[in-house]
Amino acid sequence: MHACCRANKRLATFDSSLPSRLLDCLRTWVSMDGGSPMQTVLSAPGVKDKKLVSFTRNDDATNDKDAVTGLIRSIVGGATPSSPAQRTAFHVFHINTVVDLFSAWRRGLPDVRPYYAVKCNPEPALLGALAALGAGFDCASRAEMEAVLALGVPPGRIVYANPCKPEPHLEYAAGAGVSLATYDTEDEVAKVARCHPGCQLLLRLKAPDGGVSGGDLMNKYGAHAHEVAPLLRAAQRAGVGVAGVSFHVGSPVSRVDVYRGAIQAARAAFDQAVALGMPPMRVLDVGGGFTAGAAFDEAAAVIRDALDRSFRDLRPCVEVVAEPGRYFATTAFTLAARVIGRRARGAAREYWIDDGVYGSLNNVLMDHKAPRPRPLASCPRPGEETYASTVFGPTCDSQDKVVTGYQLPEMSVGDWLVFDDMGAYSTSAGSRFNGFDSSEIKIYVAYSS
Repeated sequence: MHACCRANKRLATFDSSLPSRLLDCLRTWVSMDGGSPMQTVLSAPGVKDKKLVSFTRNDDATNDKDAVTGLIRSIVGGATPSSPAQRTAFHVFHINTVVDLFSAWRRGLPDVRPYYAVKCNPEPALLGALAALGAGFDCASRAEMEAVLALGVPPGRIVYANPCKPEPHLEYAAGAGVSLATYDTEDEVAKVARCHPGCQLLLRLKAPDGGVSGGDLMNKYGAHAHEVAPLLRAAQRAGVGVAGVSFHVGSPVSRVDVYRGAIQAARAAFDQAVALGMPPMRVLDVGGGFTAGAAFDEAAAVIRDALDRSFRDLRPCVEVVAEPGRYFATTAFTLAARVIGRRARGAAREYWIDDGVYGSLNNVLMDHKAPRPRPLASCPRPGEETYASTVFGPTCDSQDKVVTGYQLPEMSVGDWLVFDDMGAYSTSAGSRFNGFDSSEIKIYVAYSS
């Protein structure tokens, strides 16, 4: 029997600094099997307090996007109960999408618990829905921890996944009982020993290049292979426990085989800890970078195979978690923005809308989003003339440009453009530049039957 398993026979629920962590995970992870996930979500904190919009899919709605588009038409037309016509940009958050994605996660990675990355989209209804479904949470700051704890999430379901933490935030985590955090420098070990000595650490490794098209986190965080042993020794000297290993391959990932090399490196770190005489590690965090659909299925297959190859002997006593963000958020949110200005210059058209790159559409700059806006009124009909169009946001900055040379039919002031798949790194990174406050953009929380 491996040392990890022998240790866990003696310590059935890890240790006193992570009380009953694994049992809590297992209880919540399987609790949804006997009930209705949607009913559980609708009664969850963060969701039940919202003014929910219920709608029925029309017979001519061939997919969720068509159904949400129909709801948007009702919202701008004032056809929803007790609601006047919406006249400014807004989002629709379709809860059903999150429930479906969570089911798909459990099918693809049944033994890997998702810890949702709050930074991706901190909408309370989204956090509440995921908490009710059994997710944990990846938090990077005091505010994110507060938001999750306010929904009744136990602190044992939070990873403070910021390798470099401000001391006041770390002290808050200590007081709140959040006792699992990441690190990748010796200075961070000293800080944790000083501010949160009961904390258990995850050593953040630098993963192989994942060919990411968006956020590459590896140039900022992660220990190189030759730094692993010194960082483990630093924690050992300081008397700070190391519970396991984490990595993040970047997001979104275009080359999913990168998970294989990262998991192999994680196993090497597990073995180095044993060689140093440290208590056996018991948590493996495989990070994020996941996108929904076929890409997730492909990544899940690679991860399952890599875990089987590298961690087969340790799986009974190692909890495997992940940090998906955009996987759950992207497709669940749809943005509708109103045309507030237009100009024709020859065959070209220019439009201004009431949201832009300093608001929800900041993901154009920050996350390399390539929006594909579509008119709400109708799709271009065969033979209908379209024009090379530039769409600007509402601020006075010339960089506030959403699309350029994009083919759109003729539009008028007061018309609406719809942006699909707008849940990831959109509302979370908006600003108040030029007095256009992105936090004032309304979010309709909707569910369909």
